[in-house]
Amino acid sequence: MATLLFKVLITAILVVAISEIGKRSIFAGALLASLPLTSLLALVWLYRDTGDALQAAQLAQGIFWLVLPSLLFFLVFPLGVKAGWGFWPAMCAGIACTVSAYGGMVVFDRSFDLKLFG
Repeated sequence: MATLLFKVLITAILVVAISEIGKRSIFAGALLASLPLTSLLALVWLYRDTGDALQAAQLAQGIFWLVLPSLLFFLVFPLGVKAGWGFWPAMCAGIACTVSAYGGMVVFDRSFDLKLFG
């Protein structure tokens, strides 16, 4: 239980730090947020808990393929705000497009039997 709390604390500190840094510098906040810190932590936690490097490598491969459709959010959300939609409608549109793109990636994976996700 202590290990789980430690993981949650470290991850929460990183997210809060990024948002606080982003208040002072958009570039610095964006740079930190663009780093795959969450993915790196997940890989470290998974390897630490299982000792299985192959499982960590498969997770990393799955993350790679799912990052591609997630990038759509970072196009749709700012475009929506700039179009005057407001924060929440633009956020929802970005999320909806991303979820749709995830679905498309899964269909693509299954259609060609690529087994991109381990």
